[in-house]
Amino acid sequence: MGQSIAATGLTHNPAHRRGALSSRMMRLQNGVGAWLFLLPAVVFFVGYQVYPIFRVLWISFTDYQFLTNEPAHWVWFKNYAEALSDPLMWASLWRATYFTILFLPGTIILPLLLAILVDRVTQPRLATLYRVVLLIPAVIPSTLVFVLWKWMYNFQTGPINHLLVDTFGLFDARDAPQWLGGTALTLPSIAVMEVWWGLGYHTIFFLAGLAAIPKDLPEAARIDGASEWQVFWHVTRPRLAPVMMILVVLRFGSAMAVIDEYLIFGGFNRETPTYTWTMFMYDEAFKTGLWRQGFGAAIGMIGAVAMMIVVVFLLRIFRPRD
Repeated sequence: MGQSIAATGLTHNPAHRRGALSSRMMRLQNGVGAWLFLLPAVVFFVGYQVYPIFRVLWISFTDYQFLTNEPAHWVWFKNYAEALSDPLMWASLWRATYFTILFLPGTIILPLLLAILVDRVTQPRLATLYRVVLLIPAVIPSTLVFVLWKWMYNFQTGPINHLLVDTFGLFDARDAPQWLGGTALTLPSIAVMEVWWGLGYHTIFFLAGLAAIPKDLPEAARIDGASEWQVFWHVTRPRLAPVMMILVVLRFGSAMAVIDEYLIFGGFNRETPTYTWTMFMYDEAFKTGLWRQGFGAAIGMIGAVAMMIVVVFLLRIFRPRD
């Protein structure tokens, strides 16, 4: 009974109430201060990410045309039905998928092998030199990269065909490989360029993952008699799974949504392999006819939904299991 009265007296003590109120005010001020620091990022995210997504989603349900003065009318799923019934929509999605299949393994296998080799370099200066050399392609502006590889793939004056024709004699001037220009070699050629361009950048990802693995784990596995392959598969690989997951998801999205390279190396010919769903969307929204941006937005939303479905499966496949 005495303890209950004491507790009641403590609860109704004015000093205690002021202390509790002051504590709540401090927590509220700290929370408001944190949100003030986050406010610029929130405004930027909403203004440049959330709003454009919902704006495009709204446009995809209308007959919005940029070059007309008439207001947009709500057409519901007409644009989606027209896009899904167009054979070019499916063909363009398959072309983007084919390019992604060609490109994606190169962002994992080659950088991983290079990272393992560079990680085993014991001299600090030599290891730093290797990292700098690997990062050179990543810092070259995209315009220079496109000009460089377009010259290398040139049918008549490119160094690749020069080696194949004049040096090794594998082809003559008439049947030399046509790397660009809408041939079957165009997408593989662009994939090779993209793999080379991001090789050092992706290698640094794996080097960071390898640096986070305690050095005593692989050493203990070797002492227990594990081979180098067993050390990699059972010790190194599982701990690099988060890095692999990030790279696969990021590069899958960028590979499926490539457009600059296709504009430069392929143009707007609908029969070429580079005419993917991104080109189809851009062509309909900004190039042909009255700029049917409602139809182009529907193409973009179909491609985005298809990509998100695949990303869910990729996250499940590459998620860490330990």
